[in-house]
Amino acid sequence: MAMTILKLKIMPKSPETDFRKIKTELEEKLKKFEAKIHSSEEQPVAFGIKALIVTIAWPEEKSTEEGVEDFLHIEEVSSIDVIDFRRAFG
Repeated sequence: MAMTILKLKIMPKSPETDFRKIKTELEEKLKKFEAKIHSSEEQPVAFGIKALIVTIAWPEEKSTEEGVEDFLHIEEVSSIDVIDFRRAFG
């Protein structure tokens, strides 16, 4: 099974959002796509607002659109942008 790297920029609904809660829910949703979080970081946006940048090891044969749509149902998530998507080697 070939893997890809999917990098998402997740914007929270509030500056007070706990990113650990978002990551926990995201990890649960990733299980059904046979994917997992490779890394994550918080990135300042503006006025105290931060984005969660998540890099995911994603199976090539799974639909990323379906996954991103599912991730939008996480309660504290306002929006998600795909900022990078490429085939992983190695």
